[in-house]
Amino acid sequence: MMPIEIAGLSLILMLALIWAGMHVAIVLGVVSFIGVWLIRDDAGIAADMLAQASQDAISSHIFGVVPLFVLTGFLVAKADIGKDAFAVADQLLRRLRGGLGVATVAANAVFAAITGISIASAAVFTRIATPEMIRFGYNKRFSVGVVAGSSVLGMLLPPSLLMILYGFLANVSVGDLFTAGIVPGLFLALVYSVAIILMATLNPKWVYQTQAGGLIRREGEDQPTMTLWVMAKKLFPSVLLIASVLGGLYAGFFTATEAGATGAAMALIIAIVRRRLTLKTFWAVLTETGHITVAVSFLIICASIYTRMLAMSGMPQFLTEWLTSQGMGATGFLMVYILIAIALGTIIDASSIILIMLPLMLPVAESLDINLIWLGILTIVAVETGVITPPFGLSVYVIKSSLEDQSITLGDIFRGAMPFLLMMLFVLVVLVFVPELSLVLLKQP
Repeated sequence: MMPIEIAGLSLILMLALIWAGMHVAIVLGVVSFIGVWLIRDDAGIAADMLAQASQDAISSHIFGVVPLFVLTGFLVAKADIGKDAFAVADQLLRRLRGGLGVATVAANAVFAAITGISIASAAVFTRIATPEMIRFGYNKRFSVGVVAGSSVLGMLLPPSLLMILYGFLANVSVGDLFTAGIVPGLFLALVYSVAIILMATLNPKWVYQTQAGGLIRREGEDQPTMTLWVMAKKLFPSVLLIASVLGGLYAGFFTATEAGATGAAMALIIAIVRRRLTLKTFWAVLTETGHITVAVSFLIICASIYTRMLAMSGMPQFLTEWLTSQGMGATGFLMVYILIAIALGTIIDASSIILIMLPLMLPVAESLDINLIWLGILTIVAVETGVITPPFGLSVYVIKSSLEDQSITLGDIFRGAMPFLLMMLFVLVVLVFVPELSLVLLKQP
């Protein structure tokens, strides 16, 4: 069997095993090991490659950014910073049509600028925002849909765990990826906010509950006035964290790893000062951080083996030559790339898509002179559509498990998230045809 055929069959087998429920890291490792064994007809070479990849993949100190930002995210969640951000946004926007929906988007954007984990955003705001919206007359489907849609900001606005993963695999600056994600993330939040206001104004039944007498809309009712001083106190921890981490990073004072350490230290201090952290919860946070770090490390190691197997088979070169022979330019390639990512998002999670696609597609992108930072932003938005797309929709399942109201079904959440999925696709198209949105903040686009 030819090496190209072995690589092709390995891809099919990989997708089948992941779809069947096997852990993606194990699939990558096993399939790559077997692929190298078949290509070289020597199990010893495959074993040596496995050992070398385990040593090389995460040996750099740069990898320390992963556990540091994960720890920051968990500490921020324990310190109730997301709850305070929502309370302030709620105070400022509640009297606006669809104001609580916009407040959820705004609070998610603030939370995302600190944590970088969309699943954490989904869990936190399901418990904070959803009951509040239902209490003030919003229908249940919209209430969970806006939480699902805005949770994707956690991976687009820096810091972002997916950006870190992409940076390692594509060998590009994580700091540049963080910078590039700011404008697209804010643009997506703006599109969400404008669309929510239009939905609440043009077709209120999409947003509000109905009863025999008509719509139920109670914005501003029973709302205690929050003084500027109280709002400033509630927002101060968020502003402090964002300024210390991202401000230091963009000003050139920190590397991405040092920024992660600064964020973790600041989040720990805030959680202690606010008396939200006990020894028991701190140990739980450290344990969970360790679990996620090990899982990400294992993914990167196995992805490294997979990349080497593909390079050994000649599949990336074959794919590059084939696409070039088809006369496909950069835009055509990006459309195919994005469609594949979205299609995969319906059956597997975002990190798995990146691990599977990048080793194949990066050589093609480089041959077409596509900016890899821009490609990274497009990749994040494309794969994050899978977070709210049926049947996988990881954020949807997180929301369902976090809900106190069990009358809200998975179907309700998916249907509520559908308008936000369409908005994401609109933003993705804009980012493809206006790359300046992703590169405008970089010194050297």
